[in-house]
Amino acid sequence: MTVNRNLFAREAIAQIPTILTLLDRNPHSPTYGCFDRNFWHYKIIDFPSGMAQEFVWPLALAYNTKIADNPFYQKPAIRDWVEAGILYAARSAHADGSCDDYFPYERAGGAAAFSLLACIESYAELKLNNQEAIQFFKKRADWLASHHESGQLANHQALIALCLQILGQLLETSQWERAKTTRLERVLSWQSEEGWFQEYSGCDPGYHTLTIYCLARMYEMQPGDRLKKTLVKAVKLATQFIHPDGSYGGEYASRNTYNFFPHGFELVGKWMPAALEINDRFLKGLAKGLAPCYADDHIIGHHTWNYLLAWRDFMPERPEPLPRPIGRIWLEEAKIAIDRRNPETELYIALNKGGVFKLFRHGALVASDTQFSLQVSRGGKLKNTIGHAIDDYQFELKENEISIVGSLGWAKQTQMTTPNLLLLRIVMVTVGRFFPNLIRKLLQKMLITGKEPAPFHFIRRLRWVEGRWHLSDELIAESWDNVTAVGIGGDQTSIYVVMSRTFQCGQLQPWLDLTAEIGKLKPGQALKVERIL
Repeated sequence: MTVNRNLFAREAIAQIPTILTLLDRNPHSPTYGCFDRNFWHYKIIDFPSGMAQEFVWPLALAYNTKIADNPFYQKPAIRDWVEAGILYAARSAHADGSCDDYFPYERAGGAAAFSLLACIESYAELKLNNQEAIQFFKKRADWLASHHESGQLANHQALIALCLQILGQLLETSQWERAKTTRLERVLSWQSEEGWFQEYSGCDPGYHTLTIYCLARMYEMQPGDRLKKTLVKAVKLATQFIHPDGSYGGEYASRNTYNFFPHGFELVGKWMPAALEINDRFLKGLAKGLAPCYADDHIIGHHTWNYLLAWRDFMPERPEPLPRPIGRIWLEEAKIAIDRRNPETELYIALNKGGVFKLFRHGALVASDTQFSLQVSRGGKLKNTIGHAIDDYQFELKENEISIVGSLGWAKQTQMTTPNLLLLRIVMVTVGRFFPNLIRKLLQKMLITGKEPAPFHFIRRLRWVEGRWHLSDELIAESWDNVTAVGIGGDQTSIYVVMSRTFQCGQLQPWLDLTAEIGKLKPGQALKVERIL
């Protein structure tokens, strides 16, 4: 398989002007080095996001990426701005080394870990010599070593472990060895027998690739049999989620992301060549414009630095692609089925999300379905009820039939209002600053976890008949009186996940509007939809 390694670098370098626009580049400014443009330029928020300082890493890597059409290579200004960004991370942090992300005194573990990793790696990449930065690294590492956030997010634990290992190596100290081992042990214990790592309520192939990256970096520095076995199992699982068109992940995952961090596969590919095939397939999709867009002010950095690392460590010898395995792969713990009936047809379906699925034929996406969505008049307001919330649905898997039965749930559509914003600020600047993890836990429950059932039920059946999937949907309601709209979308999600709801070309399929069918229904009659895919 012929692939173009330079696609990784070109995609990443294209993001650098945006990142530089987000940066305060004025050495005489009190916020010199800040990447949160909403704070330093627009002045529409009252604190800078600590996560934004992660953007030093793409700049540091761009500085050292020797490739045609890279105007940032070896430019002294880039080096100066990276150092300024590291120092702003230090000066804007709390006294204990922590930082905020979405609200003041949040002390966000993910933002602290992402930005510390970026600062340490940038410091080493550019061979800087700054004691203020070193003291900041130590302080933040101490805080991360003792901080325990709510929720099961394997990628955060892996990031923290990686930070502590890299910093310990940089400073030639074992100061954080015990804390690193504890975090790593937690990640390994959160790996299912099927190979995936826990992300809130289950398996998210996107964040899975970030955890693989972190563990692969740790293995490079400190090889071990257990870590190697963990990586082998994780990578084998990841091979199943690279779609035939080169896209990856999506709404059938627990966190709805299209994340793809390729660098870990290049590192593992040094001793497990099969890992390289994942990147080769992804590059084919990248060449066709199928990569998701992460170019917003908050998340543009993650994939930029990882793409540049994948370009730098790209393995020259690549294995020939293996045929796609035919048959059904049933991930019982994840409750995801991957059904490859023949070389032409592949189905990815989440049975814990009401049968959300993606269907590919002849290497292209032909259908993406995120279940029923209704607008319902409730309490004088329009509410949204959906069929894709994670739940313990009843389902049955047969050789040629898949069926799922369950109830719809009310979508999480809470918006920040002026009273809510004021209340959150008052709470956080008074008692909340002492209990940030409790506030985080409450917000997670409100925006991410948990499901409130709605008075609507569905039956979804997929039957394999004469080389096609026949889809039968049935929506049952006690009354249709308050239902104002019904449809089925291809990319609808309803929980809050930072890296979700990004645009990807597969989302261009039209919304299936079923609203007109409601008027034809008698009281108690079910809405039925038949499709051949």
